[in-house]
Amino acid sequence: MKKIVFAAYILLCAWCSADAQDRLVTYPAPEGVELKNDFTVKVRQKEGEWQQVDTYAVKVDEVRNASHHVELASLAYFDFSGEVEIEVTSHSGAIREARIRPLSYDIKFRTEKDKLIFCLDRPRNLSVEINGDIFHNLHLFANPIDENNPLKPGMSLKKLTKEKDLIYFAPGVHRLPGDTLRIPSGKRVYIAGGARVIGSLHIKDATDVKIQGRGIVHPAGRGEGVYVMNSQRVELDGFITTQCPVGGSDSVTVSNVKAISSYGWGDGMNVFASNNVHYDGVFCRTSDDCTTVYATRKGFSGGCRNISMQNSTLWADVAHPIFIGLHGDVANCDVIEDISYTNIDILDQREIQTDYQGCLAINAGDNNWVRNVRFENIRIEDIGRGQLVNLRVCFNQKYCGAPGRGIENILFKNITYNGTHAEMSHIIGYNEERTIKNVRFENLRINGELISDDMPGKPKWYKTGDMARIFIGEHVEGVVFK
Repeated sequence: MKKIVFAAYILLCAWCSADAQDRLVTYPAPEGVELKNDFTVKVRQKEGEWQQVDTYAVKVDEVRNASHHVELASLAYFDFSGEVEIEVTSHSGAIREARIRPLSYDIKFRTEKDKLIFCLDRPRNLSVEINGDIFHNLHLFANPIDENNPLKPGMSLKKLTKEKDLIYFAPGVHRLPGDTLRIPSGKRVYIAGGARVIGSLHIKDATDVKIQGRGIVHPAGRGEGVYVMNSQRVELDGFITTQCPVGGSDSVTVSNVKAISSYGWGDGMNVFASNNVHYDGVFCRTSDDCTTVYATRKGFSGGCRNISMQNSTLWADVAHPIFIGLHGDVANCDVIEDISYTNIDILDQREIQTDYQGCLAINAGDNNWVRNVRFENIRIEDIGRGQLVNLRVCFNQKYCGAPGRGIENILFKNITYNGTHAEMSHIIGYNEERTIKNVRFENLRINGELISDDMPGKPKWYKTGDMARIFIGEHVEGVVFK
C-alpha cells in the first residue's frame, strides 16, 4: 500500500511546562465540526496561563417512557503530566449542585456562582454534571501525554511523510472515500488531536496493526468507528469513537479508547469469537451494551478465552454495562471462559425490559458454556433502573436457537453498590442438565452493609440472597457469600 498522509492543515499544539515532567497539551477543534456552548472549559498548570479547551457536541441516548431521545451533551479533551487546575463555566446559570464522576475518584471541587474549579494529579476520564443533568453533561477526557505522537515538536511534516508504514491524520476534518478505510498489515495509523475522521477504520485479515492518537473517528451516520476483524496483534490507543468491536481475532489490546453512541444497537466494545483481548482504561457511554463477550456471532465462529477489562468506566444509557454469553453456535457448543473485569466504575444502567437486565450479567444461550468469570473491585453507582446481577441459563427465542449449557465458577469480589434504584437481581438455571454452579460473593457491600452468610441480623431461615435482594432460583447450586 502506498504511503497515505492526510494533512488538511497542521495546528501546533499549545505546550507549556513547569519542568521537564510537567506538560500540558491542548488541541484546537478543526473548522467545520459541531461545537457545544453549554460550558467553557479552561485548564492550566500550577501558576501557568489559562488555556481554553474546545467543547464538542456529542450525541447521547435518553430513554423516556420506553422511547429513545437523542440529546446533545459536551465533550472536551487534553493531555497533561504533573498537576493541572480546571475551570468549568456553566452557561445555564448558577450552579446549585455539581458532581464529578466516577464518584470513587473523590475529586474535590469548589463552585463560584457559575464556575466549578478542581485539580487533577493524574489522567482521568470524567463526567462533570451540573444541577443533576446527566444528558447535557461534560465528558472531560484528561489524557496522559501522548508519547505515540510521531510528529514531535520541531519536526516537519515532510520528514514525517518518509515513514512508509504510517497513515497520519493531521488536525482537521478528513472524509474517507466510501466511508471506510481498510488498514493493511504492518501499518500504524495515527489520529492527531484536533483531527476528525469521518468514516470507519477496518482492520481486516491483518497482523501487527496499531491505531493511536487523540482525535475522533466517527462514521458519517451510525456504526463502528473502528472494527477489528479476523486479525492478530492489534493495538488501539487513545482515540475517541462510536463503537469498537473485535471479532474473530487474537491478541488485541485496547487502551484509553473512549466510545460514545446514541442510536439503536449502539454497543460499545463487543468481543465476538476472539481470544486474548485486553482492555485498559477505556470509557464507554453507550446506547446499548457497553461491553460484551459473545461466541459465534456476526460471521465470526468459535468461543472466547482470556478476555479482560481493567481500570475502566462504563455507562449504559440502555441495556447492560457488562454482558456475557448470549450468542453462540448451537451445533458446535461454544465455550466462553477465563474472563475478568477488575477495577471498574459503573455510572448507570437504565433498562426497562426484563430480558436484558444486570449491570454484571451472564446469560448463557445457544448451547454456550460460560465458566471462570471474575468480577473484582467494581463500584456501581445509583443506577436509573435495573438489576445489579443477572445470571441465567436462558432461552431467548428472539436471538437464540437453544438455551445455554451452563454457567460455572463465577466470582464477585469487592463489589459495592450505593443507591436506591436497583431492582431484584436474579440467579436462575434452566433445567437439571443446564445449571449454574459455584457462584461466590466475597465482600459484597450494598449501601455500606456487608452481605455474608454469617452476617449479623440475618434470620436463620433466610437465604443470604434475600439480604441483598438477589433471587436465587431453580437449578442453582453452590452460591456462597463470604
